[in-house]
Amino acid sequence: MKVDVEIMEILAAYDLTKSLRGAAELTGCSHHTVARHVAARDAGQPIANPVNRGRVTDPFMPKLEEWMESSKGKLRADVAHTKLLGLGYTGSDRSTRRAFAQVRAAYRLGNTRVHRPWISEPGMWIQYDFGDGPMMDGKKTVLYIAWLAWSRFRVVIVMRDRTAPSVYAALDRTFRMLGGAPTYVLTDNEKTVTMSHIAGVPVRNVATVDFARHYGVTVLTCQPADPATKGGVESSVKLAKADIVPKDTNLRPEYDSFVDIETACQEFMDLVNNREHRATRRKPAAMLVEETPRLHRVPDAAHTISFGMSRRVPVNTPMVTFENAQYSVPSYLLGAKVFARSHGLGLDEQVIVVHEGRDGPVEVARHHRARPGSPAINDAHFPDHAPKIPGDYVVKARSAAELEFLAIGPGARTWLLEAAAVGTLRITHKMAEAVALAKIAGQADVDQALGTAAIHGRFAHKDLASILNAAGLRSSSHTASETQSLTQGTRGWAAIGQLPASTVDDLQEESA
Repeated sequence: MKVDVEIMEILAAYDLTKSLRGAAELTGCSHHTVARHVAARDAGQPIANPVNRGRVTDPFMPKLEEWMESSKGKLRADVAHTKLLGLGYTGSDRSTRRAFAQVRAAYRLGNTRVHRPWISEPGMWIQYDFGDGPMMDGKKTVLYIAWLAWSRFRVVIVMRDRTAPSVYAALDRTFRMLGGAPTYVLTDNEKTVTMSHIAGVPVRNVATVDFARHYGVTVLTCQPADPATKGGVESSVKLAKADIVPKDTNLRPEYDSFVDIETACQEFMDLVNNREHRATRRKPAAMLVEETPRLHRVPDAAHTISFGMSRRVPVNTPMVTFENAQYSVPSYLLGAKVFARSHGLGLDEQVIVVHEGRDGPVEVARHHRARPGSPAINDAHFPDHAPKIPGDYVVKARSAAELEFLAIGPGARTWLLEAAAVGTLRITHKMAEAVALAKIAGQADVDQALGTAAIHGRFAHKDLASILNAAGLRSSSHTASETQSLTQGTRGWAAIGQLPASTVDDLQEESA
């Protein structure tokens, strides 16, 4: 088959020689070829169409078309060639593939879905979808992409998962970034939106209905397994993944933290929203300024479902359990209802606790991710708490005898703790002796003696009295003098063996 340049040379040679054979010699082809192209030009067709010659596959073309229809375009060429051989086909595999490609192209052309351009109105539609985000600490993040249909404005937010609190928090953030909420929200049939389908009718999730009512929007879903019904956001997902997720095509390095991924998402939004769009020939950010007045106002307070999972604070311990770990909250929230959710991954992962009071939702606590069995505690949440130390017992009298003993002083308290720790016998009896000694020797001396006994571990019987009798512990002696003592002395022993005084006087008178 001659190309256009060769055909032009053949016609130029014929015009020069006016001879079919002469032009054939000049161009190096058959004079029949020259004659065919000259005849085509004279008939108004400067370039002659190739001659349709019969092919070995022509008798089997109807059968190939039948197989293509039966398989709905999924038949392979090698399978078709094997089946043709069983029908007496004698052509080569190459001939079969050429004919098969022609039949498949015709089938696809006849079964192509025709799309009518969608002309959206300002402030009416927003679509959102998800894509696989970068890896962080071995876990795959999620890219949330929203696409405002009229202005083509894109919002990209990285999330740690696709749970309901994360999705609805991203939607709330999207509405506030846009400056309002549209009339319709279109997305896929996920469990957070659609629980099931009955006779082709989607059954909405109750949480989605409450969320839509709060923001005054209508949540719609596309047909199952039909991404073409939200092609705008599908294209945005491909574009975001190609630019944000590290790949060989973008030479982007791995991210070190969750904050770095959020920064990359913000840079992507600044790029695509501030450059001219191919369809509108305008910048989406400039068109958003025109579309914002058509959006309706977003409530000042977000819906509670976007705050996370609801938890009830116990009435005696300001701790909440979230994902098998415990986190402290302010003590004034005892018995109150709070909401907990996680944000970020890796070292940046945090658990945020929100309480909705009279003045609206307020963040009351923010902790780093805790492990099960190791609660995350903020000491400021326990202002009146006295730390409990094992072995540090509170000594408190529970009877009159105990109160009287402890009234001696701190030495008595120390003596009781040490004596109880070593298992001293008859402690109550020795406490009573100490009280009696305190009345005689004074509380100060007895208290000092009890402290000394506690330090040196002297808890035996009469140890306290022995310590009191030691030098320096008793301020005065109460020993009676010889003249004041009522005890019988030894003076009378001197008269033993002597005569009474009266007898001695009588004897002296007789001798005189």
